[in-house]
Amino acid sequence: MAILSSPLQVVASIPPVTRYFTAATVVFSLFYLYCQWQSDNGVALPYLTLIPGSSLFYPWTLFTSAFVETSIIELIVTLILVPASLKYLERLWGSIETLKFIFVTITISNVIALALNWIEFFVLKNADLFLYGMHYHGQMALQIGILVAFTQLIPEHQVQLFGVLRARVKTLPMAYVTFSTVMCIIGFQCPYIVIQFGWLFSWIWLRFYKKNVGDALTGGPTYGDRSETFAFIRWFPPFIHTPITLLANTAHTYATQFHLIPTGGSDLEANYSQTPGGTRAEAERRRAMALKALDQRLANSVAPPPSTPPNSTGPRQPPAAAAPKADAPVVLTTLGTPEETDEGDLGKV
Repeated sequence: MAILSSPLQVVASIPPVTRYFTAATVVFSLFYLYCQWQSDNGVALPYLTLIPGSSLFYPWTLFTSAFVETSIIELIVTLILVPASLKYLERLWGSIETLKFIFVTITISNVIALALNWIEFFVLKNADLFLYGMHYHGQMALQIGILVAFTQLIPEHQVQLFGVLRARVKTLPMAYVTFSTVMCIIGFQCPYIVIQFGWLFSWIWLRFYKKNVGDALTGGPTYGDRSETFAFIRWFPPFIHTPITLLANTAHTYATQFHLIPTGGSDLEANYSQTPGGTRAEAERRRAMALKALDQRLANSVAPPPSTPPNSTGPRQPPAAAAPKADAPVVLTTLGTPEETDEGDLGKV
């Protein structure tokens, strides 16, 4: 009985969003592979994969096409990388924020890819290629989104690839985007173009729209991560920072004017914490440590009361507490990283 219950316990320990997302990926992918195996002419299955010319009749494929991996190799790679990563993120963010992140990254990437294909059709008039020849599927957009999230949480962590190559987490997203660019240039626009869209919109979501957990103690919730280390220009080499900053600042200005970027009432310290588990939790930890340090300094600054000889006569006077020394000021220090400057735009924030 213990042997049979062990797999069930493992499945039950997986957070719900990760569990159901992984199960849907396995079911949809196996069903697609079965249909392809039964078909002699390789039917497109427009109700499973996203085909620009058929998407108006099957709008749910804007999201559900991510559940479909069209080969065994793609399915194995996805099951190795995605569930473990989502499990880590869901335990930090919670199920609701993780589900929002998945939906936004996948759906918006597919919508932009769909719009791009229709624009290409209107310009080049090739319906067979741009409307019916491209089938978007799989979780490439989500994979790059997960790498962006890890860059926010653990940028300096080192990973080992294939047992040989070592790289820092913060270098992986742009490496994947570069791979996508090369594949698009040589003619494989579908599905590799969604990697670039997934990178951009996952960063926008994490930068401005993701609701931070555990931050409603004072001033209401906060949104996003406005720290300097997560700014848009940090994805690019220094020699193109000037044009990127100009472009990003312009976009941020218009987004602010049209109230597209949410704001929340909270102390500035909450915006600078990068510790997994929530900005407010880290802020409260800093305050607790600072108060403890203050108590220790106050205790050390008070002198012990004078002792009275046992045989002395006369009324005893209560010992007077010595005043703190003038040359030992009490200083409340805040432990943690120095505050960074919040400039208020994409290029500098």
